[in-house]
Amino acid sequence: MNVKILLNILGVFGPLSLLTVGGGQSVIADVHRQAVDVYGWMSDAEFLNLYALSRIIPGPGSLLATLVGWQAAGLAGALVASVGIFIPSSVLVYALAHVWARFRHTPGLQAIEAGLVPVAAGMILAASCTILRAAEGGVWAWGMAAVSTLALMYTRISPFVMLGIGAVLFLAVQP
Repeated sequence: MNVKILLNILGVFGPLSLLTVGGGQSVIADVHRQAVDVYGWMSDAEFLNLYALSRIIPGPGSLLATLVGWQAAGLAGALVASVGIFIPSSVLVYALAHVWARFRHTPGLQAIEAGLVPVAAGMILAASCTILRAAEGGVWAWGMAAVSTLALMYTRISPFVMLGIGAVLFLAVQP
């Protein structure tokens, strides 16, 4: 077991745990950067496979961290990544829960909550762009993502309908 890799995994996921504003999907862009570009634990294709797997199996969005840890260092890496992504934020939330409940209706806390909404949205947008870039889907993927986003924002169309349309268009444009 390589202790240096385990410490690197903990060094990646511990701090990211505290940035999971809006859920685990908000740190996907940096998980990708660290796992693929900085440490080279996997390729873009391997990351996309782990991302897809983390989306289809039940559990939290942060499950991707466990899968990245597994890829980097096996079972020990999965355990260290899980501890790194879940424990710091859990301790922080537990420590702040009483204070947050007590001062919930104060202008300061309401301002913090309102300020975190665009931060979470921006981080999720960055994650979406990272996945689209890594998938190398080209203009069609980016265009479909933009059209889907606009359709979902301004209509009550089901996301499943958009997925179906995207699948049909993908099949239609493939050589």
